[in-house]
Amino acid sequence: MEKKTLDELLREQAAAEAEAREDAGLSEEESGRSDDGAGESEEPDTAEKAGDPAEGPAETAGTGEEPGGTGSADPGAEEPEPESEGPEAGTDQAEESEDGKEKKGFFKRNKGDKEKKALQEKVEGLEDRVKRQMAEFENFRRRTEKEKQQMFSMGERNVIEKMLPIVDNFERGLAAVPEEEKEGALASGMEMVYRQLLKQLEDLGVTPIEAVGQEFNPDFHNAVMQVASEEYPSGTVAQEFQKGYKYRDQVIRYSMVGVVQ
Repeated sequence: MEKKTLDELLREQAAAEAEAREDAGLSEEESGRSDDGAGESEEPDTAEKAGDPAEGPAETAGTGEEPGGTGSADPGAEEPEPESEGPEAGTDQAEESEDGKEKKGFFKRNKGDKEKKALQEKVEGLEDRVKRQMAEFENFRRRTEKEKQQMFSMGERNVIEKMLPIVDNFERGLAAVPEEEKEGALASGMEMVYRQLLKQLEDLGVTPIEAVGQEFNPDFHNAVMQVASEEYPSGTVAQEFQKGYKYRDQVIRYSMVGVVQ
């Protein structure tokens, strides 16, 4: 009777331990299910965090790879947050923008200075060109005026040279008139024409060259012979065979003279 009671007690104890094990297994399964539900509820947050700029560090933390081995990521582990930009970053950006503006203004001013310098050089070149042209025109005007005066002078000289033989003929004719006929009408008329002709030549700048009694000067005299004279010293013009004339400062005809030996 007692043995049955012990056997029954042992059986009852074994059954009680089995039921306790079953109850413990059920409780572990329920706790595992609750943990799985919590993991599923945290997955959307992890996905959202994977979409932000700190994707690289989050993935690295999720893999949990370390040099010593591989392990699973802890769902509850905190992911590193991206560093927030402070006031220093804003100051750097403002300084960079100011530097950019200064560089832009510098290049703009430099370009404006170059354009201004190019325009100034162009203006100076044009002014120099105008001055040169004005100087050339002034030289041309003076040269033209001088050539014109020379042409007029040459024309007057040619006319005067052609009139000098007429003057010579008047002088020869008046010298050939006898003394008793010099008061006659013909001689008086010739004298008047001769004097009028000399007056016109003098107004044009024609003057006779003095010869008799003057020292021989090859610039005005043309010696054609040597003569003996007690009145004039040697080298002096004693006779004049043809009168010479000057037109202003130029000799248009040399005097033909005889010089004392």
